[in-house]
Amino acid sequence: MSFLIIMALMLGVMYVLMIRPQRHRQAQQQSMIDSAGVGDDVLTTGGIYGTITQVEGDDVVVELAPELTVHMTRRGIAAVLPPDEEDADDDVEEDEDDEDVESALEPSTANGDESAVTDGEEAVRTAVADAPAEEDRR
Repeated sequence: MSFLIIMALMLGVMYVLMIRPQRHRQAQQQSMIDSAGVGDDVLTTGGIYGTITQVEGDDVVVELAPELTVHMTRRGIAAVLPPDEEDADDDVEEDEDDEDVESALEPSTANGDESAVTDGEEAVRTAVADAPAEEDRR
């Protein structure tokens, strides 16, 4: 009799720890896909990003590139992507930081020669690069 009680408790613990959270995640995923509408950015199950342009019941039309659309079912949507909400101030700060990094990475060629770039090292050439192109060998 105690064996049955232990088995029932183990099944109860498995339900609470494994099955119930998985069902909750599936329900969230399904509600996210069902709520997808025109203008939402989506990721397909094939790994392709696009924007929903039409909704026709269970079918959707996804624009992958300008003038390139794909008709698919809602089951083909893996995720609905959140809209990009970037502030204009953040973009300006990032651009200034990028310019500083790029200028620091650029080699100094103020005098017009490449000696500053190579630091006195000679270029390595291979025999393949020096040899003339051979005809097709069939």
